[in-house]
Amino acid sequence: MIKTGKEHLESLRDGRVVFIGDERIEDVTTHPAFRRAAKTVAGLYDLKHQRENREILTFQEGDQTHSMWFLQARNQDDLRKRMAAHKLIADQTCGMMGRSMDHVSSFVTGMSTNPSIFDTEKHKFSENILNYYKYMKENDIFATYAVLPPQAARNPEFYQKKNLPIPTLMVTGQDAEGVTISGMKMLATSAVFCNDIWIGNLLPLAPDQVKQAITCAVPCNTKGITMWMRQPISLNAENQFDAPLTWNMDETDVLVMCDNVKVPWEKVFVLDDAVLAREIYIKTPGHCYGNHQSNVRFWSKMELITGLASKVTQATGADQVPAVRETLGRLAALEATLSGIIHGQIEAAESWPEGFSTFNRRMMYAALNWCTENHSHIIDLLRELCGGGVFQMPASISVMHDKDLRKNFEEYFQTPQMNAPDRMKLFRLAWDVVGSEFAGRQQQYEKFYAGASFIIRNHSFREAPWEELDGVVDNLMSKYDIPEGKMLGEKLKLIESKWIENNF
Repeated sequence: MIKTGKEHLESLRDGRVVFIGDERIEDVTTHPAFRRAAKTVAGLYDLKHQRENREILTFQEGDQTHSMWFLQARNQDDLRKRMAAHKLIADQTCGMMGRSMDHVSSFVTGMSTNPSIFDTEKHKFSENILNYYKYMKENDIFATYAVLPPQAARNPEFYQKKNLPIPTLMVTGQDAEGVTISGMKMLATSAVFCNDIWIGNLLPLAPDQVKQAITCAVPCNTKGITMWMRQPISLNAENQFDAPLTWNMDETDVLVMCDNVKVPWEKVFVLDDAVLAREIYIKTPGHCYGNHQSNVRFWSKMELITGLASKVTQATGADQVPAVRETLGRLAALEATLSGIIHGQIEAAESWPEGFSTFNRRMMYAALNWCTENHSHIIDLLRELCGGGVFQMPASISVMHDKDLRKNFEEYFQTPQMNAPDRMKLFRLAWDVVGSEFAGRQQQYEKFYAGASFIIRNHSFREAPWEELDGVVDNLMSKYDIPEGKMLGEKLKLIESKWIENNF
């Protein structure tokens, strides 16, 4: 089944409980804070129904058609198909909506290629993950995840001293029907536009945190779930001209609160296993599939930033300055570097797990690290190229609605390279990338998207072939040995005599 945008919007009117402060949102598809971004999400669903996109965004399985991000890759061609689908989706928002419907679905699809990891001596959940994958695929489900504890919960002693419950989500009971969970989980980006929330643990858990070691999936309208929304950014936008990205691309960030939420056994994937709760991501291709999507999504953003830098300098005539051209060349090289790393993940694909093909994990994590390290610097390069131009514009394009103001605006704000409205349109877009509240959220999001830097680099440490790398050093050193004493002594005497000769 391939949902239409209209069908997806209808699925969001399901009784979910969403709060902005103390305001309860009755319908996220019509509320001013969400309706335009909801329409953007609907457009991504409709994209699959356009004739020219079907081959890129869908695949056939028997007589059924499914979204390409549910394709289990068995060879490099399948990996190329997945990459192309991610790129087309990301291009629609220029990489600004990170938790699109192809993200978490990629995690689940990757996990489904190695289901045996979900079976332990205590619990056999391999059938659960396979059935959930099938359910997502057949119903074109949009899921997000909440896989981090609240920051304060990382200091349990604070709550113990005050005789308070630790706020992080945990299992509070179980019976023949399933488990009961209560507590908070972060950070369910896009949750207000999703059908399901995947609850789990990406951070390592201590051995005594077994009750927090729950991985499950719950519909967004499950009784007991409330979604607490951060301050919406889209409410700052009066029109798309003045805030082109803010207008319809605030994907939202949500804290998930669970109050005695009942999860049926068939939607439970890990229980009471602090180690496995994290290992399901890295002992299956799940983490690799999902973060390859994020690599591709950042590539789309990188193309926008590089193009913006070029257009902004053309608008001011600065593109003729050699130093500016050097900066533009640097941005172009950075964009090509990321593109190369992404394509390399396919060319150096791994045959893993048995019978399947996976993006090269080392290269994927290298790209993840590259994006985290470089985003702030790349934005600063664009900021410097913009200069004060982003401030040298009227407060709103509404000046065009007044005859006298329009005349002055068109005469005084034009440049030899560009008329006034087009110039303002360009700089408004640049501001939404470098300086607006939307831009600030993007900055924070990219910096901590995959966790703190030490977490990201730990992935690369884990995947590095240290035995091979150490072997390069050992092999070189094996080709020479300690010189004989006579030779060493003669060499030292020669060095000593030359030093005396040169200094006296």
